[in-house]
Order: sequence, then C-alpha cells, then structure tokens
Amino acid sequence: MDRNRLETYRSFLKDDIRREVDFSQTDQSRRIPPPPVEKPFDPGSRIVHLPRIQFLQEIGHYDLKTAIADRESYRTFSRTPLTLEELAFLLWTTQGLKLKLNDGYALRTVPSAGCRHPLETYLCVLNVTGLEKGIYRYLPLEHQLLFESEVENLEKRIIRAALGQPWAGDAAVTFIWTAIPYRMEWRYGIASHKVIALDAGHVCQNLYLACEAIGAGTCAIAAYNQQEMDNLLQVDGKEEFTIYLAPVGKKE
Repeated sequence: MDRNRLETYRSFLKDDIRREVDFSQTDQSRRIPPPPVEKPFDPGSRIVHLPRIQFLQEIGHYDLKTAIADRESYRTFSRTPLTLEELAFLLWTTQGLKLKLNDGYALRTVPSAGCRHPLETYLCVLNVTGLEKGIYRYLPLEHQLLFESEVENLEKRIIRAALGQPWAGDAAVTFIWTAIPYRMEWRYGIASHKVIALDAGHVCQNLYLACEAIGAGTCAIAAYNQQEMDNLLQVDGKEEFTIYLAPVGKKE
C-alpha cells in the first residue's frame, strides 16, 4: 500500500476551510451574483406535476426510531410499482423545498453547507405508476418532474453504467444525483469539494429512511462508469457530473 498516496487522498478529508480559503477572493465576496438554486429548464418542456406533500396524508407514517433500526441496503426488489404519490414523497424528503429565500438560496429538507445545495436529482424511471420509462429531473422549486429523454434499452444502459450491478436496472426507479460544483465554489472556493461529498451523504440517508416509511428499500451506489453515467443523463461531465446513485423498489 502506497502510504504517500494514501496521505494525499486523506488530506481531502482533513481540509480546514478557514486555512484553505481566502474568503476575500471568493465570488461571493467579490459580489458576483450567486448561481441559481435550480438548473434552468425550458418552460415549454414536458412537465409532470407531482402530488403536493401536504395532501399525501397516507404516505410516510412511520416511527423514526423504527425506521433507523430497520434501515439496511436492499438489492432485490419486487415487481410492484411505486406510485406517483410515493415517488413524490421520496423526492420531497431528499430535496424538497421548505422555503425559497431569494434567487440564490433555498431551505430544503436536507442540510447543505452554506445553504448552497449543489446537487440535482435525476431519475431513471422503470416501474412507476403513471410515468413512462425514461430519464427525468426533479424540479424542487416547482415540485415537478421534467422529462429529459427516452432511452432505448434503458435497463441495460443503467446496469452497464453501474458497472454491471443489476439492481440499478431491476429497481422501480434509480435516483441519480449530479453535482454542479460552482454552486458551492461560489462561496467556499477550493474547499467546496469536501462538503459537496458530505451533502450527498445527507441526501442519501434521508432516502434510506423515507424508503422504510413506504415499504421500499434502496442501496447506495458509488461505483459506476463516470462517462457512461454522464452520457446517460446528457450532462457535460465538467460543470455538472454524476456523483452518487441509489436504486429504489418495493421490498419483496
């Protein structure tokens, strides 16, 4: 084991934001407007309106202590589809909007360093009632889904991009999170990348617990082919790229 190389990578985990960043030189300090809290989209695009969380009275009633105790990774799912209401609940619990403060800040259901929320949520939809198969993107400000693309042999494509892990294509839906690093870099400069990784962990843990509340399971995936996954989502791989994914399906 190369100890010098290990130490180089470990330093990423030990970054001291106060030491690493000259805050007088960040774009925030230079009074450059913050990037938008949501990736722009064409208003004329194909939109799916999701059930509002306040109307989902029968979704997600589950004791938190029990959910934490029962939480585990699931890689085998039943063929029971997720309902649109259940999907709306999972999206709200992982990236839902609590309050939009202004064009650059919004409070959500998960914590984020400096309220920057650098993640976008894409969905590889395979078995959700009322939705066609395809790639969608969640619009948290509107609580809507944006249809991104129809993909031939979608199950095979997502499995291949996930390095052959079959549960990525056996699930009802696979959540795929991308990072838009500049949202965090605008405030924290070079120290941003540590906290982007932390943000992704917050989001996925909420998904695990929310799945327990609807009789579903998930399994976080960090091993994937970067280029193939980015190509599947049609993101550029530079200013936006995949960092995490999690298949979700009903338990057997």
